[in-house]
Amino acid sequence: MPPATPDLPPLAAAFVVGLLGGAHCIGMCGGIMSALSFAVPPSLRSPLRLGGLLLGYNLGRIASYMLAGALVATLGGWIGDGVPRARFVLQGLAIVLLVLMALYLAGWWRGLTRLEAGGRHLWRHLEPIGRRLMPVVHVPRAVALGAIWGWLPCGLVYSMLAWSLAAGGGWHGALLMGAFGLGTLPALLVTGAAAHRLTRLVRHPLGRTLAALLMLGFAAWQLWGLIAAVTAGHHASPA
Repeated sequence: MPPATPDLPPLAAAFVVGLLGGAHCIGMCGGIMSALSFAVPPSLRSPLRLGGLLLGYNLGRIASYMLAGALVATLGGWIGDGVPRARFVLQGLAIVLLVLMALYLAGWWRGLTRLEAGGRHLWRHLEPIGRRLMPVVHVPRAVALGAIWGWLPCGLVYSMLAWSLAAGGGWHGALLMGAFGLGTLPALLVTGAAAHRLTRLVRHPLGRTLAALLMLGFAAWQLWGLIAAVTAGHHASPA
């Protein structure tokens, strides 16, 4: 029997986080996209080829997000199955991460970026592998390089992975991270003036505030469900 698909609200929320985290994506990865594009020899730099390479990079990047989400969510599932009430703790952690992401999106607190320090050790080993794949002139190589790029230290990605701990299983974690990755696509597929306009839109105070309120509302909804589950479990437990 195939695994159940996660509820739409968490996937929609993950997509919104990726979409509205676009300013961070452009600031952190936009330069990488430009460097990869200009590394293609001029004789091969046609719009069609560049478009295919850009899609390849992002396909590999999102695949890495989904793999990491599946691994983290599987770990969370093992903890939840093996430790009594650990599932409630993981769900509480996910709610805290939602609140922190809301604060980050609104620009009220940027502590999530401190999580990036934890991934720099792994990145030091992966970056040389990525360099050996350049220059990229074929889509399969672009996908491979994008898959390595997906492990670039990023506080926003790490916060989403922490949320995936409570996703309920590997399949759910993969879909959650996939939805987040799709949300980041608009920011990383546009370049030049279009990227500048998108950055201005995403960074507008009103837009960031509305995004934060949306995430806080979803966190409140998740908290209500967690309280109901804990209460039900308490009443169902033997005296």
